[in-house]
Amino acid sequence: MMQYGYTIWILLLPLLSFLVLGLAGMKMKHKVAGIIGTCSLGVVTILSYLTAFQYFTADRVNDIYQTIVPYNFTWLPLGNLHFDMGILLDPISVVMLIVISTVSLMVHIYSFGYMHGEKGFQRYYAFLSLFTMSMLGLVLATNIFQMYMFWELVGVSSYLLIGFYYPLKPAIAASKKAFIVTRFADMFFLIGILTFGYFTDSFSFSFAGDIVMGQGTTPFIEGNVAKAVAAGGMIIPTALVLMFIGGAGKSAMFPLHIWLPDAMEGPTPVSALIHAATMVVAGVFQIARMFPLWIEYAPQAMTVIVVVGVFTAFYAAAVACAQSDIKRVLAFSTISQIAFMMVALGVSLPGHEAVLDNHAQLGYMAGMFHLFTHAMFKACLFLCAGCIIHAVHSNEMALMGGLRKYMPITHITFLISCLAIAGIPFFSGFSSKDEIITACFAYSPVVGWIMTGIAAMTAFYMFRLYYGIFWGTENKEAHAHHTPHEAPLTMTIPLIVLSVITLGVGIYSTLAGFLGWGGSFGSFVSANGQDYTIHFDTQIALTSTIIAILSIALATYIYKGESQPIADRLYKTFPKLHRAAYKRFYQDEIWQFVTHKIIFRCVSTPIAWFDRHIVDGTFNFMAWGANEAGESLRSWQSGDVRRYAVWFITGAVALTLILLCI
Repeated sequence: MMQYGYTIWILLLPLLSFLVLGLAGMKMKHKVAGIIGTCSLGVVTILSYLTAFQYFTADRVNDIYQTIVPYNFTWLPLGNLHFDMGILLDPISVVMLIVISTVSLMVHIYSFGYMHGEKGFQRYYAFLSLFTMSMLGLVLATNIFQMYMFWELVGVSSYLLIGFYYPLKPAIAASKKAFIVTRFADMFFLIGILTFGYFTDSFSFSFAGDIVMGQGTTPFIEGNVAKAVAAGGMIIPTALVLMFIGGAGKSAMFPLHIWLPDAMEGPTPVSALIHAATMVVAGVFQIARMFPLWIEYAPQAMTVIVVVGVFTAFYAAAVACAQSDIKRVLAFSTISQIAFMMVALGVSLPGHEAVLDNHAQLGYMAGMFHLFTHAMFKACLFLCAGCIIHAVHSNEMALMGGLRKYMPITHITFLISCLAIAGIPFFSGFSSKDEIITACFAYSPVVGWIMTGIAAMTAFYMFRLYYGIFWGTENKEAHAHHTPHEAPLTMTIPLIVLSVITLGVGIYSTLAGFLGWGGSFGSFVSANGQDYTIHFDTQIALTSTIIAILSIALATYIYKGESQPIADRLYKTFPKLHRAAYKRFYQDEIWQFVTHKIIFRCVSTPIAWFDRHIVDGTFNFMAWGANEAGESLRSWQSGDVRRYAVWFITGAVALTLILLCI
């Protein structure tokens, strides 16, 4: 157990970096602050890779990776329950260490160039350290309550980073919107946690009890399942669905997705960290972490995950086809891809309740695999977008076009990432997305074909974006004022690293899937912890590849040329549909109507009137009455001895007269 003793520093180093930069950063030069933040993340990355190497090369028990808790202590005892804090290592937490540390380190390095000369540079790196620490704490949590604490810290960190440009009103509005929407969803998460804890006497992720505890660690309470069952068969499913609502808010599932597109008001490297690391995949990780509870006690409730995921994937893909802001296209792309991961987890048990067969392993493994691959190519896409915005000083595709001549590195890395997300063989997205579609077909052919269609839409809108930026018509008037140029090395090196990972993982996983090699993602993460060798379904792989290629060909035909007559004709033919998709099908307007016209006017206003006039009026009347009574009696307590003597004599005479009369 002591070989994992260093893992505590994975959390402490970014925390110390945050404290140092937050308290003393303004007294440092920009470079010093950036070096402190980046070096601390560099050490965290080394420790994370060391942890992964030691964990995945260690001997398995019954061919299953062990769940190890090197640190755990009771933070707050509460009757039969106790709130614990610690570090939990299992396949998905170790994989998430790799994802978070890699993406965060690339963002730290990239920010040296992108944020150069920005006011608040030191504050920016302090917030990055806090964000990274929060994400690491979330995936290493030993129990649901600890996960919730870091879950909220992630929300606070995102609020600070989205609103980094606080002098700008859109940034403030976006940060408040993200904070309020996710807090609303987190309320359900908290209710689910409290319900679960009350009826099971535990906050554990699983009741299996197969956890290796380190020396001196506090043992977990495995949970009173009999009490939960006796309380009602719907208790645990209800608690899990409530927690899922919290995850849906964080992962921007419909209709709680409205905060994510506006989160683009933050610096572009922050967008990469939010979309690629753990912020928006926190909901996916939550479902994966509590997967044993779902399959054991709530397999039917997983239909909710499938329905929400399928609809969100289609909705976001449709909106992405009409956006002109490159960061918003990528934002809706993220929403759609996160929904793919949700669907993969939701389809894991069709008709095989509590049985971890090969299909269950496929859905679970594919969802986590896509989380890993998506993190790399989506981080690359957002950082490429930052280079493009840095070059043309705009997010709008209308001011781009023809940039491949000016930005060759950005062009190649962006193309690699587009091919990956489109699902082309030998790029990482192909392997993970193809396995998701295979799991969907095994669950239901209808769901399989719908997800195949959405994958085709993904290929189309991503290459619409690609051609709009790097091909198409060059805006020579805009470029005359500011000639585009390639970004500095601090910005292009992270692009190269992420695209190499995307390409390398794609080549190996594609060959492994067709040739039956071991050592692919299924060898590290599976539903039951055993080695799962990926075997592609040739028919599904061929069909999805052909459809993706046809979608790319269609985007090429419409958008590659100097002019886009077909696109213009489609816009003129379906202006209302295009407008609706561009306006996100008026979801913001609907939420504005619901909150302002219904909730505020019909609920909040009457409650406020009742509070001011009835509640406040009652207590104000009581206070007024007490004050008036005091004023009336005040003259009786003047402290004047002569007045007291007069009252005494008067009272004595009055009593004497009364007695004489009687």
